[in-house]
Amino acid sequence: MRWNLSVLLHYTPSRNLHYHRLIMLDFPLHQTPQTKAWRFLRPFSSDSTDPDEQVAVLVQNIIYFRRQKSTDEIEQALDRSGFELTEELVLNVLRRHRSDWKPAYVFFNWVCKRSGYSPGSRPYNEILDILGKMRRFEEVDQVFDEMSKRNGLVNEATYGILLNRYAAAHKVEEAIDVFKRRKEFGLEVDDLVPFQTLLLWMCRYKHVEVAENLFYSYCNKRNGLFIHSDIKTWNIILNGWCVRGNVHEAKRFWNDIIASGCRPDLFTCGTFINALTKKGKLGTALKLFRAMWGYKGCNPDVAICNCIINALCFKKRIPQALQVFREMSERGCQPNVATYNTLIKYLCRIQRMEKVYEILDEMEQKRGDCLPNHVTYSFLLKSLKRPEEVPALLERMERSGCGMIGDTYNLMLKLYLDWDCQERVRHTWNEMERNGLGPDQQSYTIMVHGYCEKGRRKDALHYFRQMKSKGMRLEPKTEILVNSLDVNFDGKKGA
Repeated sequence: MRWNLSVLLHYTPSRNLHYHRLIMLDFPLHQTPQTKAWRFLRPFSSDSTDPDEQVAVLVQNIIYFRRQKSTDEIEQALDRSGFELTEELVLNVLRRHRSDWKPAYVFFNWVCKRSGYSPGSRPYNEILDILGKMRRFEEVDQVFDEMSKRNGLVNEATYGILLNRYAAAHKVEEAIDVFKRRKEFGLEVDDLVPFQTLLLWMCRYKHVEVAENLFYSYCNKRNGLFIHSDIKTWNIILNGWCVRGNVHEAKRFWNDIIASGCRPDLFTCGTFINALTKKGKLGTALKLFRAMWGYKGCNPDVAICNCIINALCFKKRIPQALQVFREMSERGCQPNVATYNTLIKYLCRIQRMEKVYEILDEMEQKRGDCLPNHVTYSFLLKSLKRPEEVPALLERMERSGCGMIGDTYNLMLKLYLDWDCQERVRHTWNEMERNGLGPDQQSYTIMVHGYCEKGRRKDALHYFRQMKSKGMRLEPKTEILVNSLDVNFDGKKGA
């Protein structure tokens, strides 16, 4: 005698469907957990009221228990289950196997063979994405060929998925071919957005040269004038060069934009300025930044101002950064918390604490987007010199509505260890545990390293053993440190 899923599905959540034994589908009754251990992916919870969710869990387990079986055997087990297929159920099962293409593919093929249900665009798109993610392009081609034979199934989502997965696998020709076949699939061919999508995915996976060649080739074809005059299309290529860190090519392409007569917008300027500052070309970035203020409709926004301020501070040109900070407010570009945090970060480094707290007062007065956050207080905590200064800063942090988080506790642990303030280390550790904000891997790493630096080998080993007992993986630097203490990974002293 065997369990039959079609019978089990008539049970309601109130009838104890949470018992694990109900998921042991299609097994002989005499084969119980006492005679053979079965591991379930997920219990059939009585809290679940969605029928598709319940069935999806059962289907997941049917497939899981037969992973080593042939496709025919898996399909036979699914045939015997007797559940009704719906699009939401199919999508649910596929999404449970997003990182495991084989069971997803077997299930999808079985679904396609069933009478009474025909998958729509969403299930097809889901399986294409799963297969493409795992670089199973032979299977992708098979599924897409079947999908293409049915009118109206291929849509813009399908198009985007294929471009993404082909470009990610550096299958450039295949991605371009999908774009060229849009008319064959019944998709719009005169719209600029699909072409921009192609360029976007090409640049996203560093095929900027190909994207630029496509751009110029299509500028010379029908509708080329429209493409040539669209700044968003130019921006995609410029951003591609900037993301690759190739400022030389970015500058060349910037000059092409200017020569074309196409008017740069805020994104164009911001992208180029960000790339210039990252490569240390601050002089050129400042020239463009200054020119933007007089360029109609293209005044720098807060993100561009923050980029310039950060670059000036990094170059230790803090007076100029403060000047830009004042100018942006005068010109109607209001700073945000990131602006203030950048100034506080670098002013703390040079111990300009009077100016730091003046800025902090201003942040608290402005509130809104300027209210201090955890990043603000992390810079302030790092600037403290004595443990006695910590409580007052924490009180101010609480008054501003910025509660404690795990990273703040970890920073306090490091500070107290550096100051060798053991009582406050223990207090912080216990408070962190009480509030459910740790300890995490970083907490243990801080304790192990902190005690090692203080020569307290026994305390370091105590936290190391706790860390290992919780199954936490060691960072490389911690592993080297522990090896230097002549300790094996069972937490025992070496011989």
